[in-house]
Formats: sequence, C-alpha cells, structure tokens
Amino acid sequence: MATLARLSYPVVLATLRHGAINPPPFAAAAAAMPTAAKRMLGSVRCGGAAEAPAESPVPPRSVPVRVAYELQQAGYRYLDVRTEGEFAGGHPVGAVNIPYMHKTGSGLTKNTHFLEKVSATFGKEDEIIVGCQSGKRSLMAASELCSAGFTAVTDIAGGFSAWRENELPTNQ
Repeated sequence: MATLARLSYPVVLATLRHGAINPPPFAAAAAAMPTAAKRMLGSVRCGGAAEAPAESPVPPRSVPVRVAYELQQAGYRYLDVRTEGEFAGGHPVGAVNIPYMHKTGSGLTKNTHFLEKVSATFGKEDEIIVGCQSGKRSLMAASELCSAGFTAVTDIAGGFSAWRENELPTNQ
C-alpha cells in the first residue's frame, strides 16, 4: 500500500476504498493542508464529536491494523499498552511501551502511573495509535487518554495479534 500522508480518517477510508495505489483526487489537496485544517474537515479526533458536551467523555475511534499501519507510516506514533513481558516478546517497529496494566500475583492491575508516563512521553496534540494484545486494553487506555484531554488518539482494533496476522513489521 502506498504511504498515506497525514490524512483525516475519512480520507484514509476513501483512499482504501478506491485503492491505495491511486488515491482519490482530493487526497493530494488534503495532504497539503495544515493539520488543523484537516481536523476541521471531518477528521475523527477521539471520536470526533466536536459538538459533544464537555462533560461527556468522547470515545476514541478504532481502526483496523492495516489502517493503523498506514497512520504510523504517515507519522502517528505507536503506543503499546501491553505488559513489559508481552512487549519484550515482540512489538511493532517504533512502538513505545507504557503498560496500561501490570501483572501481579492475582492477575492484572491498573497502572496507576499510566497517564503520568504517557504525558511525559507524548503531547496532548500528538497523533497516537494505541495497541495492546487483542484490543480490549488499548480501547480502555485510549478512552482514558481522550478523557484526559489527548486530542488525536486512535485505537487499534484487534491489537498486536491482528498486527502479526497481517504480517506487519515487528521487532523480534
């Protein structure tokens, strides 16, 4: 697939529908726009509900792994929220690991420093794709990031399992 320049989600979907080799005619114009302008053209940002009341949390958007890979190629940063052990067993190239949960003797417990560590690594406006092993933890983490004021968060549906199944680039 051709690398998609920083495009809004509707443009990415339209490009995939029309074939990534020959993107639709508006893709070049959208790619040349400043990021803020693209966001105003219908880009889905943490659910994209700009009209939603401030007190209601906006859920993050979820995309298939192939779209997530194209977003990563276009400059989005990959936040892997799996445990350190899972991450050490293999991860997408360029991923940053900040576990959403830690393994304990009784199972998994929430990482109480998650937001603090993410905030130290990413800015609130950074374009982030969030992945875990199968998609459940990443959706919870992405929702928490959106509620905390991160504005460009995208969840990866299917997680690292789907990433591997699609034979996308990994370390280890």
